Amino acid sequence: MGSIEQLQRALGVEFRDQRLLLTALTHRSFLNEVPEPGTGDNERLEFLGDALVDFVAASYLYRTLPEAHEGDLTALRSALVCERALASYASQLDLGRYLRLGRGEASGGGRFRSTILCNAFEALVGALVLDQGIEVAEAFVMRFLAPELVSVLDGRQIKDAKSMLQELTQRMWQLTPEYRTVGESGPDHDKLFVVAVSVGGDVWGTGEGHSKASAARQAAQQALDSLRAKDATDDADTLEGR
Repeated sequence: MGSIEQLQRALGVEFRDQRLLLTALTHRSFLNEVPEPGTGDNERLEFLGDALVDFVAASYLYRTLPEAHEGDLTALRSALVCERALASYASQLDLGRYLRLGRGEASGGGRFRSTILCNAFEALVGALVLDQGIEVAEAFVMRFLAPELVSVLDGRQIKDAKSMLQELTQRMWQLTPEYRTVGESGPDHDKLFVVAVSVGGDVWGTGEGHSKASAARQAAQQALDSLRAKDATDDADTLEGR
């Protein structure tokens, strides 16, 4: 179990009230086994932190994506503050090693359980609000939300381009696109991949990227543009032939 001093160094914050930080790290299972008069578990701080994390995510999305509709913003916020994401933020801090858990909870893998990590992260945010103020707490949350949004948006783009291409080729020919890496260049730490996508043996798009996934997304987007143009031309020819 790590010390409070180590955690504060990782956070880059020195708490004025060390008791707040200790409370944020205290799971109710610990107090069930080791009662400490005047010390509570982290559930009230979790309540406070949850509210701030939601607000910071909503505000950030609103300012960052001015063209996005309410439904998209809601879906993105859910992705940024879901249990999996919050547990991931906690894991990046190695927060599990600092938690005060009951012996049974600890031996049962509680330090790695996503629900406990998620709640502890929110409790930590709540403690930061009370001890350091909203601005410090918001800056702390943004350390995790900003890179996570980039990852989420990239994943949505990859999924959307490829899924839309598959829907289109199924409608046009009842065929599924096939992706193939056709080239690699550059050193291992900065490789550039070239991916081609074909349908029924015909190549409809190619893309380049520093990962095969990003190259596949570009290839899918290029194929989508080409096939949509073909689909529109075919529809026009059909109308002219009537």
